[in-house]
This record gives sequence, C-alpha cells and structure tokens, in this order.
Amino acid sequence: MSTSIHDEQHRDEQHRHEQHRDERHNDHHQMAADAALISGVTPTIADEQVPSRKVKSRQLSTYVGPFIVFVLFLGFWEYMHRDGMRRWLDKKPSLLPSPASVIDRAFLDEGVRGKLIEGLGWTTYAAGIGLAITIVIGIALAVLMARAVWLERSIYPYLVALQATPVLAIVPIIYSIFGGGMSSRIYVCVMIAIFPIVTNTLFGLTSVDSSQHDLFTLRNAGSFTRLFKLQFPAAMPAIFTGFRISAGLAVIGAIVGEQFFRQGQKPGIGIVMEQFRQKLLYPAMYGGLLIAAALGIMVFFVFSWIGKLVVGHWHESTRRNS
Repeated sequence: MSTSIHDEQHRDEQHRHEQHRDERHNDHHQMAADAALISGVTPTIADEQVPSRKVKSRQLSTYVGPFIVFVLFLGFWEYMHRDGMRRWLDKKPSLLPSPASVIDRAFLDEGVRGKLIEGLGWTTYAAGIGLAITIVIGIALAVLMARAVWLERSIYPYLVALQATPVLAIVPIIYSIFGGGMSSRIYVCVMIAIFPIVTNTLFGLTSVDSSQHDLFTLRNAGSFTRLFKLQFPAAMPAIFTGFRISAGLAVIGAIVGEQFFRQGQKPGIGIVMEQFRQKLLYPAMYGGLLIAAALGIMVFFVFSWIGKLVVGHWHESTRRNS
C-alpha cells in the first residue's frame, strides 16, 4: 500500500515537472516572438512553405508579363510606322522608323554604333557622378532634418522649390557658374535627382517604431548609436526606394543637361541624338533613345539588386518581390 502511494506521488511530481518544463518552453517561444516583433521582424513558421505551384506561377509572371508587354509595344510601334502616323497624326511614316530599320541602321551600322557607345559612356559618367554627389548630399540633409524639426521646416520648402524649378529657366545661371561642359550636366543631375533621396531617407529615419526608441533609451544609447544602429537599419528599405527613383532621374538629368550644355569633346547620348536629328537620321536617333531607356532600366535594377542584398528578406517589400 505504501509502495503504491509512493509511486503515485512520484508520478505526480514527474507530471508537475513536465508541465513546468512545457511552460518554460512556451515562455521562451513567446519571448522570442516578442523580440522579433520589437525588432521589426515578423516570425515565420519553418514548416510553412509556399506551395511549389504558387512559386512557379510567380516566377512565370516575372518573365512572361514583361515579354508580352514588350511584344505588344513592338507591334504598336510597327503599326504606327505603317499606318498610324499618317492615319492618326497626319505625319510622314519616316518620322517613326520601324523597329527593323532602327536595328539595321543604328546597331548594325559600325559607324553609328560607335558614336552611340561613346555617347553612352559619357552619359553614364555624368549620371554616375551626379548620382554619387546626390546620395551624399541627400542623406546628409535628411539626417540633419531628422535630428531637428526646425531644420526640416527650414530646408524642405527650398527642396520643393528646387524640384519645381524648370531647368530651362535657369540655364543662363547654370552656364555662368559652371560653364557649358560636364560640370553643368552633373549639376542638372543633382538638381533633378536629389528630392526623392532626401524625402525617402527622411521618411525612413523618422518612421522607426517608438518601442524600439524606448529600448535604446533604456540602454542609455547616445544619439549617434541610435542613428547608426537603429534608424539607419530601419530606414534602409525607404532609402533604397529613393536610390532607385533617383538613379533613373539622374540618367534623365544627364540627357537633359546635354541638350543645353554641349561644350567640350564629351558628346553624351543626348548630343549624339541631336546630331542625328539634324541630319534627319531618324533610325539612328531612335537607336540612341532605346539605349538611353536601357541605361535607365539598368541602373534601376542594379539598385534594386543592391537593396535586396543590403535589406535581406526580412522586409515586406523584398519578401513580396522575391
């Protein structure tokens, strides 16, 4: 009798021990989930896998969709060359050469292709230098504006005014200060591309969750520690969104600058296109237009790729696009 009572007590103690262990295990899981939520990372269940059919459908739409749009674009282009220019716009078909003639006279002609490649190099140089300057100045302004509200209210109206100012209206001022060469083209790039970087970086720096700020306050973190270990990591998705937008605008700025500032022996793609237009070489001119568009698309995807490497897959935007 005493032995059975002793065994029953032993089983009760073992059962209570297992319950206590399960509770501690659940508490650890809850603490990990809470920490993940505080850090801005949504916990995922390892066993949850995206169905293979859904993954294949997403990958298929990534390539098939753009291809279909490209084919429709070529078809519309060919229609406008054959009939649309005369029917709808009352213009000569020669003003819009067919895609085949553009490929033949712009990319297969060695002389024209050489000029386009040279122009692409100088345009890329101006856009790259302008974008680099824009990133440095834009992030510095955003940090200053994020640290003091009065600085944000003081600087922001002038950024809006700079964004709204037409380049044509201040061409004489730019020319008198920077001259008529590469420096003026780079300034136009900075002028056109700076606004998205400042606004997106400022949004990212000021959108950090208050609970994360409270955690750094409890740790007595300084302002620079808070900036580099909390605000900048949390702002990376917004910052790279600004980079992608400004990269395309920098290419536009370089080509626009080439239309107004043509001094020197550095003919960018905009200058080359204008030379072809003056000689009525419309297929070559449209070839330059396609190259300029391809440059803008390329820099956009380059910064998208860099953004995925830096941000990783924890943010909603990278998970949705992966």
